Amino acid sequence: MSELQGSEIKSETGAPSQGLNPETITLSGYIVDPLYGPDGVRTTDPSSDQVPDPRIGISGEFPYTRGIHSEMYRKRLWTMRQFAGFGSADDTNARFKYLLSNAKGTKANTGLSTAFDLPTLMGRDSDDPLSAGEVGRCGVAIDTLEDMHRLYADIPVDEVTVSQTINGPACVIWALYLAMARQRNMDWTKLGGTLQNDILKEFHSQNEFIYPPEASVKLVVDTIEYAAKHLPRWNSVSISGYHIREAGSTATQELAFTLRDGMEYVQACLDRGLDVDLFAPRLSFFFNSHSEFFEEICKLRAARRIWATAMRDRFGATKSRSLLMRTHVQTAGCSLTEQQPMNNIVRVAYQAMAGVLGGCQSLHTDSMDETLGLPTEAAVRVALRTQQILAHETGVHRTVDPLGGSWFVEALTDRMEEDANQIINEIDGMGGCVEGIHRGYFRRAIAEASYRFGQEMEAGDRVIVGVNAYPEGNQEHQVDILEIGHDVEVNQCERLAAHKKNRDDDAVCKSLDEIRDAARDDKNVMDALVEASLAGCTLGEMVQAMADIYGRYMGGPEW
Repeated sequence: MSELQGSEIKSETGAPSQGLNPETITLSGYIVDPLYGPDGVRTTDPSSDQVPDPRIGISGEFPYTRGIHSEMYRKRLWTMRQFAGFGSADDTNARFKYLLSNAKGTKANTGLSTAFDLPTLMGRDSDDPLSAGEVGRCGVAIDTLEDMHRLYADIPVDEVTVSQTINGPACVIWALYLAMARQRNMDWTKLGGTLQNDILKEFHSQNEFIYPPEASVKLVVDTIEYAAKHLPRWNSVSISGYHIREAGSTATQELAFTLRDGMEYVQACLDRGLDVDLFAPRLSFFFNSHSEFFEEICKLRAARRIWATAMRDRFGATKSRSLLMRTHVQTAGCSLTEQQPMNNIVRVAYQAMAGVLGGCQSLHTDSMDETLGLPTEAAVRVALRTQQILAHETGVHRTVDPLGGSWFVEALTDRMEEDANQIINEIDGMGGCVEGIHRGYFRRAIAEASYRFGQEMEAGDRVIVGVNAYPEGNQEHQVDILEIGHDVEVNQCERLAAHKKNRDDDAVCKSLDEIRDAARDDKNVMDALVEASLAGCTLGEMVQAMADIYGRYMGGPEW
């Protein structure tokens, strides 16, 4: 019987079952212990003489193969974080409130994840000529501090965690957010959230970079340093394999490239003179979960082991929290099909379960209609309900790492770890990630993997239901599509013009000069960016001020 005690519950017959926490039994009445080891023995039982394999270990203990917390979801479910962003700040604010209202009653803390439109992702204002036709199309348009206020209006961001999926101009968006919190008299130490801010993977796969790699990494270190000093609950970088995988990498490449990117940031912080145990606990990760079920589970188990070992042995971290690989998982957008989009609900459900069985800390489930356009409210609700069914109806949370000890799972975990470490060693040998970017190493490797996948699909070696097999029903119109009208762009540009007309131009010019000075003198730019946000500078102006010093990166000769 479990040693956990809690409030009484009722058995199937309705009779009270004294002394058992609801999380310790299944609906059929079987007792489920927190963690199992060899031969079914509970590995935390002090009377057991079973010693777990040190490579598998015990959850909450090095090397964290079985999870970073001792009881994982038994005590707290993963954060259900739904990605949202389209049109104006007001449109996205309404969607945020919709998501929060649909999450009421869940045991999991719900987080908001913000998607920005292409101009914002590229550091351009909505009135930039290159922004024409893209404003608000694939995310929310943010130009000013007023936009940030409208985006999170009436949302207690000091109580709800906020994730911001942005990289090239991440430090500027974060500065606007912090300025908003200051104007709302919020204590920065209470703010919790994540800034994606992983610029290295942009050079590998997604191409939303602005400055050269060296300057870009410097800005990431600025945010890590600033968060360590001022925002103890904020994850200043989410080291991301998601987009690497979306670009066509294998699961093992995603694993290796992501962790080696993380090591690059850690080394850059150490070179700055930061204490590894000061900033490492707030590093976070972001992985993809595809449809190859067990491979995705083993990828996350191997990732925790590689990261913990590297932080301890390579970088000398001494605090246990510095060794933990805390990760967000999102289901695979590139696996969703335009054909038979209702099938995507099933794909997402399996991918989400793989993320949970792999031990993620937060999870986003894609909407079934994302290959056709921005998600509708109905599709978003189904995506959220998928997580809630997984959390409350399947029982996957009742014991830690339920697949641990499986011969297949442990062998695949070991193999993925071995192969990923070989790739990491190869990157080390060429001088690190920045040098690998200049050589075109990452882009070539991902392109080759993507090409192989395409060949396998064309040959029928990989079956994609509704695409190269079982096409019946492909002509049916099955879902509605959310469309963004041109009026969003017109209104956004009008607001931006009014903002520029009413601000203090002298204060703006002074603030932009202070940003240039900080960049030129190799100082941390965050204070200057926050003050510039408060002075009324726009996103594009602040981005350009730094570009005046760092330059803009157009790609190396091999691009």
